[in-house]
Amino acid sequence: MSFLLGLTGSIGMGKSTTAQLFADRGCKIWDADSTVHRAYEKNGAAVDGIAKLAPSAVTQGSVDRAELRALISQDATLLPKLEAIIHPLVKTDREAFIANHPNSILIFDIPLLFELNSDADFDAVACVLSRPEVQKSRVLARPGMTEEHFKMIQSKQWPAEDKAARADYIIDTNSPETAARAVEAILDDIRKRPQDA
Repeated sequence: MSFLLGLTGSIGMGKSTTAQLFADRGCKIWDADSTVHRAYEKNGAAVDGIAKLAPSAVTQGSVDRAELRALISQDATLLPKLEAIIHPLVKTDREAFIANHPNSILIFDIPLLFELNSDADFDAVACVLSRPEVQKSRVLARPGMTEEHFKMIQSKQWPAEDKAARADYIIDTNSPETAARAVEAILDDIRKRPQDA
């Protein structure tokens, strides 16, 4: 049996970097955002459904993410319809990943894990956490990011302290050293667990 560890945290908390720390230590990583990106690419699994839902968001056989974001901001009813297309595709992809990697420690990089009530799908959940000023400086350093867009993303995510309170493990990402130590401690703990638990 594989051990399924959900990895979550608010934007700019260091989740992608932390996922890489797990990968460097031999874990297999499944990334929710990458799965959605693949579904939006040319001939991707979501393209036909989105073309029916929002024709202007599909150009040359792939989804224009900027146009889709603009449409969602103009029409509040669009997001749940989009999620009804995307979530089943993501779930199928995740199940295939689990089936293809038996007897491993598998890491699932999912930004909205708690928001989607997905925590019960995993054996444990780890939450990345950093100080608010560290988070903000990381996010605003991203190309094209504005303070307004950052606030909009934050409004769709649970407060970091709420996520941390529900997680089984906390990963302090204020420095590369604290994050690496936390990852190693988590892996040690998982390896000590009974295999049939």
